[in-house]
Amino acid sequence: MGNLTVTELSDALPKQIRGKVSEDLVKVVNSLVQDPEMQEIYKENILSYTNVLSMGKFTLSNYLDAVRYVSFKLMGETNIKSYTKTFPAKYANWKQKGVSDADIAKYVHSYNKGQLVNLIWEQSMVPFHVLNQSARQEALNIQLELARTANSEKVRSDAANSILTHLKPPETAKIELDVGVKETSALASLREVSAQMAIQQKQMMEAGGMTAKEVAHQSIIIEGELEDAE
Repeated sequence: MGNLTVTELSDALPKQIRGKVSEDLVKVVNSLVQDPEMQEIYKENILSYTNVLSMGKFTLSNYLDAVRYVSFKLMGETNIKSYTKTFPAKYANWKQKGVSDADIAKYVHSYNKGQLVNLIWEQSMVPFHVLNQSARQEALNIQLELARTANSEKVRSDAANSILTHLKPPETAKIELDVGVKETSALASLREVSAQMAIQQKQMMEAGGMTAKEVAHQSIIIEGELEDAE
């Protein structure tokens, strides 16, 4: 992905603060993180969460710091470790002045609970494709324009195929339910008793010992408990 550029950062920011982006600022941002992999993550996060700047009165500088802090947290670092990596000079100054670890922990806790940090943290929990839905729609609009107006037949065809691919409706999943009932000993006993009782009832009705109404109201009693069917 490479280093962050003035154009990339400006385009991602709300219009009212785009003018605050300068070459010097971008150079500082690119120098803040030395690890190449972390640089990629930091850059991606800077460009992904800029909409939080419209949710409060936040400065661009504070936003960049908060994104760096959250980026370290997303890498699995503790709050203290993330803070010291984000503000190494401030942490060193505290230690030099003899600020206790307990007090430092309180300051870090307060920063971690701040509105800007939490807005960015919430954004980081949103799936990437949802977070960038507007960019996705813009790309589809471009493809649609090419499919309609491009001079090259191949360009129009490729654009149309791209649209069809991305707008393909989800396939209907075929769900088959295999529902079975395991025959327990109680169910087997019930079946056997019912068969025997039916024979006896028929014999008694033929002999005149019971009426059809009496047969219909006769109960079946099975000793023991009926097990749950699995």
